[in-house]
Amino acid sequence: MSNLRFTNLTRQIEIGANCYLLEVAGRRVVLDCGAHPKMEGKESLPLLEGLAGKPLDAIILSHAHQDHLGSLPVLMRQHPNTPAFMTDATLQLADVMLHNSVNVMMKRHENGEGDAPTFSHREATNCVRRFRPLPLGQRFNLSGDRLGFDEIPDVAIRFEDAGHILGSTAVIIEADNRRILYTGDINFHDQSLMQGAKLPEEGIDTIIMECTRGATPQPDGFSREQEELRFATAIREIFAQGGSVLVPVFALGKSQELLTMIYTLRKKGLLPECPVYIGGLSTKLSEIHDRLAHESHRQHGGLDLLESVAPFTISGREINQYPVRPGRIYALSSGMMTEHTLSNIIAPHFLPNPAHGIFFVGYADPESPAGRLRAAKLGDSFQMAPDIQPEPIRCRVETFGFSAHGDRDSFLDYIGRTQPRQVLFVHGDPDARAWMRENLASRLPQTQILDTPPGVPLTL
Repeated sequence: MSNLRFTNLTRQIEIGANCYLLEVAGRRVVLDCGAHPKMEGKESLPLLEGLAGKPLDAIILSHAHQDHLGSLPVLMRQHPNTPAFMTDATLQLADVMLHNSVNVMMKRHENGEGDAPTFSHREATNCVRRFRPLPLGQRFNLSGDRLGFDEIPDVAIRFEDAGHILGSTAVIIEADNRRILYTGDINFHDQSLMQGAKLPEEGIDTIIMECTRGATPQPDGFSREQEELRFATAIREIFAQGGSVLVPVFALGKSQELLTMIYTLRKKGLLPECPVYIGGLSTKLSEIHDRLAHESHRQHGGLDLLESVAPFTISGREINQYPVRPGRIYALSSGMMTEHTLSNIIAPHFLPNPAHGIFFVGYADPESPAGRLRAAKLGDSFQMAPDIQPEPIRCRVETFGFSAHGDRDSFLDYIGRTQPRQVLFVHGDPDARAWMRENLASRLPQTQILDTPPGVPLTL
């Protein structure tokens, strides 16, 4: 058995530009290649300089969120002959997300707010043309050829549904009589749309696992059903006092989960029929969800979200032309209310009005506008962006637990059932990783738990 080497190419220990190098059986495989949402130019990229000029056998993309995808064209520019593997759903979503990323970078640069784009529309198109979609549950070699039952290649890969967003996958890598599991972003629990991950538990030697929510305990007695009821009740209360609700959402994943939730709550008579507004990117991505409604691993198979919920689409050019009227849901990106996004621009119309509500349904970086608003107090003066007038917070601000990332206890339970020889925690802030390491060590003292400092190769 040859040595296995793992290198964390994320620039810092945090949730940033996720990218990891795995060296096994003489092959070099990169897992994800994201962009940091708060950085510009080179600082937004992973440590790709360490890969330049060295052979690379394959790139595996776990899903199409920007922190896992957004630097892939830069890496593929360095390695023009390296194939990139992912699910077909991720391929379709990644095509939209990469071109949207170019648009965002170009707009910021033209406004003097950011560095020049790290890649162009042409590079995004050429990148997607080289993507190789693979189905779930089947073994392939690093050339993308399907393997027979008895075939033993130097390195085999197999995708399993990760339950995070449409197309998200965990990957099992087999080499030298060793099985390595990279989870990507994962959720073992059913969401409104996505079904929870069901991963193999036998014969896994090494687990590379995200720990986004490692520092966040699940509330006692929490259930998604009760949280959906609380959400519906809060919306009805806002409507009853003549207000509307702003729900900042990520365009990919959270938008479609929210549309599904609205659909099911209406069917149960818990939400009234009311106008729902989403952004243009959310509409494009929802079209892909609807196109794959009969093929993907999801709840409500065949449900056409855009037809069943019938949301209106608001573009960036139109956002200031839409007055906030009573009895409406504005499900607008970005989820972190980043400056100049739809949710950031419209929020000042909600903040000073006690009838309105701003409801958060997912992760928000504490330093982002959404994170700062969640931490602010009623009556505080709040400024959404430097070029927007501050407003007093008089509206109702509330947070609901609809994370697309699994909770820390379900992660420990899975590792406990699997009993791997080694665990490496990634995709988490220092306090999240520390909690996971400490609690896993007491539960599985025989399992080796490894730190993954950026840029330092670890030999297993």
